[in-house]
Formats: sequence, C-alpha cells, structure tokens
Amino acid sequence: MQKKTIINNSITDPNKILPMSYLWARQHYKDGISNNWTPEEISMQQDVEQWRAKHVLSEAERRMILWNLGFFSTAESLTANNLVLAVYRHVTNPECRQYLLRQAFEEAIHTDTFIYCCDSLGLEPEEIYTMYQTIPSIKEKDDFVIELTQSIFDPNFSTQGPENVRRFLHDLIGYYVIMEGIFFYAGFAMMLALKRQNKMVGIGQQFEYIMRDESIHLAFGCDLINTIKAENPEIWNSEFQQNVITLIKKAVNLEKRYAFDACPDGILGLGPKQFCDYIEYIADRRLERLGLTKIYNTENPLPWMSQSTDINKKKNFFETRVTEYQVAGSLNWD
Repeated sequence: MQKKTIINNSITDPNKILPMSYLWARQHYKDGISNNWTPEEISMQQDVEQWRAKHVLSEAERRMILWNLGFFSTAESLTANNLVLAVYRHVTNPECRQYLLRQAFEEAIHTDTFIYCCDSLGLEPEEIYTMYQTIPSIKEKDDFVIELTQSIFDPNFSTQGPENVRRFLHDLIGYYVIMEGIFFYAGFAMMLALKRQNKMVGIGQQFEYIMRDESIHLAFGCDLINTIKAENPEIWNSEFQQNVITLIKKAVNLEKRYAFDACPDGILGLGPKQFCDYIEYIADRRLERLGLTKIYNTENPLPWMSQSTDINKKKNFFETRVTEYQVAGSLNWD
C-alpha cells in the first residue's frame, strides 16, 4: 500500500480532511484562530497625536517608522502571493491546506494593517508603497526572496522526483525561514522598542500581533519543511545543507544592512549593532529548527522580544494592558 505523504499525495482526496495524518498542522490552525485580530480594533488616536506633535518623535524615529511601514507593506503582499499562488498548489495534504487558508487570511489582515496605519497617519501612499523600489536595502531583500522562490511559480513545475522535491524545499526555506523568519525581525525589534517607551503604541501593538502570527507561520513552515525532509531523506544531503546555510548567511547580511540603513544612529539607547546581534541570534534558532548547527553563537541582546510572541501571558511586563486573549475583540483593558 502506498504511504500517505505531505506532498505528491495521490491516494488521498485533498478535500477529505479526516482522518488527519499531521496533527501539528491542525494545532497551528487552532493557534492561528486563538490569535485572531483585526487592525481596526486597535486605537490609533495616540499615534496620530504623537505623529503630528513636533517634540515626541525624533527625526531618526520618524524615518525608521516610515521605512518599516514601507518594507512590511509590500513584503506582506509578496508573502501572500507566494502562499496562494504557489505553496498551496503543491502541498496536497488537506489539514495543511486548511492551515494555509488560515495563513492567507492572516496575510490579508497584515496588508490591511498597513493601509490602516498609512490612512490614520495621513502618509503619502506613493512614498510608502514604492520603497521596495527606491530604498536599496529593502529592494535587495525583496529581490533575494523573489529569486529564491522562482521554481514554484513556474506553471510547469512539479514536485515529482527527488530533484524537484529538493527545489521545492529550497523555495519553502526561502519563503518561511528567510522571508518570514529572518527578514521581518529587525523591523519587529525596532517598532516594539518604540512601543516599550510608550511611543506609537497603536502601531506597536499591531506589529506585536503580526509577530505573533508570524511565529505561528514560521512554526508551521518548519514543521512542513522537516516533514518533507523526513519523508524524502535522500534530498537532505550535505551539499544541500551547505547551500541552505549559505542562503541564511546571505539573508542575515542583507537584514544587517537594512538595520543599519533604517536605524543608522540608533533609537532609545539601541543601536544598529544590537539589532544585528539579534538577527544573528534569530538566525541560529532558525538553523537549529531545521536540524542544522548554529553558526553565530550570539547571545540574545533583546530578551524582551520573546515576551512579545507569548500569546498566553497574562500581562505585558512593560504595560498595564491585559494582552492574553482568544480573539482580539475579547481583550480587557485596564
């Protein structure tokens, strides 16, 4: 009897979700539901007042906010296109597809978040939404991911055969581990550093919720990648592993360049070096999650960042605001 697999599954109707073979996919779906939120639930009144005031935000902070809105506004659309137009087509397992549909909804929420932020602050859309073309360090990151995920956008691409499975895995790593697991994190750290100082709290809270979503996306992506590896062990050879390490090193260097560009003089006592160290720490965690040896051995310079992804905490240590929730609409405010 042919064994059920997560891709190339010809013996199971993709629409037949029961019985389930990969319960971790179901759990990630439930975790996504528990983290449900929409941007309009979060007040932007204080952010608008601070943005209009001349004494609250420094020019460096304003520039950093604009750059992060510019990067994320287009990066979220890029990830959604990867997911809907390519990944979903090749992952034939039904419970995984159910999660991918949930993730696609979350990517739409993230895209809507940046529309909400831009509209609330009265920003110029042309400036924000063209930064992927006008800011070199943003363009380099986007171009790198587009190049990494070319295979699965080929309409003639198939995951049949070891070499094609390896190409698919390569693109999944580019999408989940590099784009969502590395390229987002300097920006997350910058925006949440502002939030800790009670600056632009509305945007900061939305970034916090996005980061919680992304932590689940990353967990699902790594489980998907590791399952494909386990079911196709011949593809995970030493040459391919070294290729993955090389890609992650390049991604880290691109994210470091972005950190220095977006925040050259530092903010709130945090300099670009600390954001770069954080990226190295994050990259080591991603490598270990794939079963590879960490290469940077950098200590976490921002330990408070881990609390921002903890959905089950009762209170944020730096605020009095209750943040444990099943859906964002059930939040209780002090």
